[in-house]
Amino acid sequence: MECVCLPNGITLPIIGFGPGIEEYSPKCIRRRTGILSIPGRAYNKLIRRPICSKKYANAISEAIRTGYRLIDYSAAYGNGSLIAKGIKNSGVHREDLILTTRVSNRAQFAGPDAVKKEFFSQLKGMNTDYIDIFMFHWPVTGCYEKTWQTMVELYREGYVKVLGVANCHEHHLEKLFSLTEERPLINQFEIHPLFTQKKLIDFCRKNNIQPEAYTPVARFDDRLVRLPVLHKIADKYNKTVLQVVLRWHVQNKIIPVVRAMSPSHQKENFDIFDFQLSREEMQIIDRINLNSRLRYDPDNCDFTIL
Repeated sequence: MECVCLPNGITLPIIGFGPGIEEYSPKCIRRRTGILSIPGRAYNKLIRRPICSKKYANAISEAIRTGYRLIDYSAAYGNGSLIAKGIKNSGVHREDLILTTRVSNRAQFAGPDAVKKEFFSQLKGMNTDYIDIFMFHWPVTGCYEKTWQTMVELYREGYVKVLGVANCHEHHLEKLFSLTEERPLINQFEIHPLFTQKKLIDFCRKNNIQPEAYTPVARFDDRLVRLPVLHKIADKYNKTVLQVVLRWHVQNKIIPVVRAMSPSHQKENFDIFDFQLSREEMQIIDRINLNSRLRYDPDNCDFTIL
């Protein structure tokens, strides 16, 4: 697999797997209250939740067997115990993986002690004594500065190999530069052909920050996946449009974090290392840009709901 090398010498795979939040909601019977809700709650607890948890852990195992070595997670999704189960069942040693977790907004609002408590809960849940990449999930206004300083403390204590951030604009990063000697080496933010973020990527490059892309295929937006020019390129290489888009990320040296829970889709997303887009094709995809953000803008969102 192709890799990128960070300034501290640590090598990262050029593609990551992010299982996201477990697809289970105890609120699936919201309209029933009181005694009428008891059967639904019992069904969720005894049947639906165990099934969802098993599928989630199995998806992680399958992704690792397919070849993914960078596993992207967040404390906002859970305590990481299903990550540990997926790793155990995969047959791959934890030391051969790059594990990412992020500070939740909830912990940021609660303060530095809560950030540390949540971090050690993640270690316990993932059954590991260190985290490869530690980020905060969002630059929560009025909180992210202290969160960063707490993260640096954990890094200095040896619990973390790489410090990163997520969803940071230039001004967020510049603020962090002024706080500590340590700088983030990764910034994960929304990047896809509809929203190429070239200016922010260039800023990251100039400051030795590796960009990671979430929502890398634009949530299958019709404005992207139906484009005739992308289908033409895909047909040329006998690939899918999504594979072409992921290859575009890789050739731009951006790490796409993909979420696919079925083995077939995981393999499809991973099967992007046997072809090379031409310079002209890369430029064609660059020009698709509509500056269309599909997720939240960290300068204009309600952090209490994220």
